[in-house]
Amino acid sequence: MVKIRIVAVGKIREKYLAEAIGEYQKRLGRFCSLEIAEAAEARNLREGDPACVDRQLLEEAAAIRRRIAPGAYLIAADAGGEELGSEEFAAKLRSVMERPGGVAFVVGGSNGLHPDVKRLADYRLSMSRMTFPRQLARLILMEQIYRAFKIIGNESYHK
Repeated sequence: MVKIRIVAVGKIREKYLAEAIGEYQKRLGRFCSLEIAEAAEARNLREGDPACVDRQLLEEAAAIRRRIAPGAYLIAADAGGEELGSEEFAAKLRSVMERPGGVAFVVGGSNGLHPDVKRLADYRLSMSRMTFPRQLARLILMEQIYRAFKIIGNESYHK
């Protein structure tokens, strides 16, 4: 069975988002072994201070790296990445899902991802040109992974 791990910075605090994420996690159970690994969001004591933001991202990057399985194909959610339609995303997932370490997706915190994590990624995926809160981005990613498996299986959900 395909192994997928979502490494996400921060916890889901809103009950309605947690329930929706749980629903997609349940649905994905028939297609893959899905694990969500949360990394603590580092505190930024001086909002807007570039040095403080960099320290925050560096701390989160270390926590992210500890949660990525060796050999996993790493896809980073990054606004500067490539935008794909759902069918293109499904094709991308299909092409990498049999990797021995599985597939790992990374969703950063409120300030995004440290450049080291972006460089570590095998692929950078832009989920949209719009900006989403990180919690919503995690839900959207899970829905798109589910949609991708339905497309791969030639099932009707994706229309």
